[in-house]
Amino acid sequence: MNATLTEDAYRAAGVDIDAQDRALASVKELVRSTVVPGVLSELGGFGGLFALPAGLRDPVLVASADGVGTKLMVAKVAGDYSTVGHDLVNHCVNDILVQGARPLFFLDYVGAGVLEPRHVVSLVAGVAAGCRENGCALLGGETAEMPGFYQPGDYELVGFIVGLVERHRILGPQRVKVGDRLVGLASAGLHTNGYSLARRVVFDQLGLGIDDPLPAPSGDSGAMPTVRAALLAPHRSYLEPLLGLLEQPGLHAMAHVTGGGLTDNVPRSLPPGCRARISTSAWEVPPLFRLLGERGSVGDDEMRRVFNLGIGMVLLVAADAHDEVLAHLAHSGAPGIALGEVVAGDPGVDYLPS
Repeated sequence: MNATLTEDAYRAAGVDIDAQDRALASVKELVRSTVVPGVLSELGGFGGLFALPAGLRDPVLVASADGVGTKLMVAKVAGDYSTVGHDLVNHCVNDILVQGARPLFFLDYVGAGVLEPRHVVSLVAGVAAGCRENGCALLGGETAEMPGFYQPGDYELVGFIVGLVERHRILGPQRVKVGDRLVGLASAGLHTNGYSLARRVVFDQLGLGIDDPLPAPSGDSGAMPTVRAALLAPHRSYLEPLLGLLEQPGLHAMAHVTGGGLTDNVPRSLPPGCRARISTSAWEVPPLFRLLGERGSVGDDEMRRVFNLGIGMVLLVAADAHDEVLAHLAHSGAPGIALGEVVAGDPGVDYLPS
């Protein structure tokens, strides 16, 4: 069979192999920039190879997969795909961090209807930047061009992470007890959740463009960011401020506040017989969230299930370690917020006004 005719036929069907090759040539350099000890393979093989660190007593691998959802649609409107890959890595790092795991390596999937090499490179550049920040290797991935499945100009971005924790250091509900304290860490905005609702309020109801300034919520006279700055604000990684606490025996569990908000994510870190009590006066909900609730006519209960409301991570800490944990966080530059405590009851969250 004539190879040229075959390639032309495939291109006519909507798949451009040459465009994929051009994108992958740039991606290989990005992958090399993330190499860490343990990487045994080059990009291009059928699988990535990674050697576990030596000297471990009882290592356990922790894996997770996630995406950035419709934040990609904001990136499309902005014409800027450079940040969402970084968001993806930080999100996945946080997901395994709650069990005490440090990241080892990352894999990504980029799906497109029509592959634009510059957009793919921009997406992967963000992934590589996130891997470098978090000290993990971008070990491999997949780029798929599927015309007819994805619409032209649309992208899908998914990440897969593997980390490591010693068995005796695994954090989780099994450590949590009545009387433990809840400590919150501030988010950097929406992170990667609630974008379907946020886009409807900002673009459809308020009729704003990507570079328009957001209006302030009622009773707030402070300057507001542009739509671009607010909706493309990065998903924060909590690895650096929490790394020094992973050996702290008083740190019992954590909850990454993603889809489902505080209401659904905090109970994931509670054992039977334990319930979270959170003081709503412990922190001030940032103006962006108040604006979305006000202009979208979203009730308090729904807001707490859709958005993180300014709290991106919750630590469940023994009462006698509470002050030490807060001191560590303050020194790390990520001050902790005393949110409340664990009480007896069925797993869930009670919100108290004070």
